[in-house]
Amino acid sequence: MRKADVVSSISEKTGIPKVDILVALEAFFKEVKTSLVEGEPVYVRGFGSFILKKRAAKIGRNIKKNIAVEIPEHFIPAFKPAKEFVQAVKESTHELVEHNEVDLVD
Repeated sequence: MRKADVVSSISEKTGIPKVDILVALEAFFKEVKTSLVEGEPVYVRGFGSFILKKRAAKIGRNIKKNIAVEIPEHFIPAFKPAKEFVQAVKESTHELVEHNEVDLVD
């Protein structure tokens, strides 16, 4: 399911125009990004948490030049689903839908 599909689905279920849903969804995404950039996690009860994970400094390798490269310590965004969310997915009885990489490009 892509963002456009989510917007359409919410619009059909709520009767709210797609444009308004898209604006709200984009505002949510922007707020999550802004909070994480500022180092503050976002908790959505019953859904999950958008958090930062710290990656330790390490030595990587540039394969083309065959040299060692130091990768400094840095943070990456991560999502930790809530227990209710994980349980609902575990109990679901559906077939896994395979996606082609071409289908996922917006």
